[in-house]
Formats: sequence, structure tokens, C-alpha cells
Amino acid sequence: MRKRSPLYRSFGYAFAGIFNTIRTERNIKIHLLAAALVTLFGVLLRISVTEWFICLLLFALVISLELVNTSVEACVDLVTLEKQPLAKKAKDAAAGAVLFAAIIAAIIGCVIFLPKLAALFV
Repeated sequence: MRKRSPLYRSFGYAFAGIFNTIRTERNIKIHLLAAALVTLFGVLLRISVTEWFICLLLFALVISLELVNTSVEACVDLVTLEKQPLAKKAKDAAAGAVLFAAIIAAIIGCVIFLPKLAALFV
């Protein structure tokens, strides 16, 4: 039976995974930039507490899916470097999950922010 790592090591591995992904993957940098811009606009436009919760949940969803997508891609690449239909299917589905969440997040962002921006010009 394998001995479990201390809990603090598990957190260390998790943070290492997050920071490694940020360091090596372009798309998560784009998502983090978008989250930073939404945060800036949220502060400037004084969005409500409920709207902040929605934005935070969307940040968590999109960034978490990007981390999972990176994991799927790494696992598939570990198993095969050849072009395999199932490998493509796994990678495309994981990427599609991120894209779908990002599109929905953008739509919800428009619902939250466009009326506030429009009110500035009325």
C-alpha cells in the first residue's frame, strides 16, 4: 500500500499545475487577461454583488476547463504522438468544452455590462 502525501504537498502539486499551465499555455493567458479586464470594468461600472458572483463563477468555470483541457492534451500526447482518430476526438472535445464555456461567459458578460455601458452614453 502506497503512503499518502501530506495534504500540503497535494496543494503544492495543484499550484504547480496551475502555474505551469499559465507559464506554458497561451490560451489560459488570454482567459486570465479577459478575467482581469472584466474585473477592471466591474469595478469601474460598479456591478452588483450578484453580478460579481456570476463573473467569479464564470472565471472559475472557464479557467478550470482550460486546465482540464491542458491535462487532456498532455495525457493524449503522452500516449501517442501519431495522428489517431480517438486522440483527435479527445483533444477536440476538451477544447470544445472550453470554447463553449467561453462563448457563454462572453454572452453573459454582454448581458451584465452592455446596459451599464449604454447608460454612460445616455
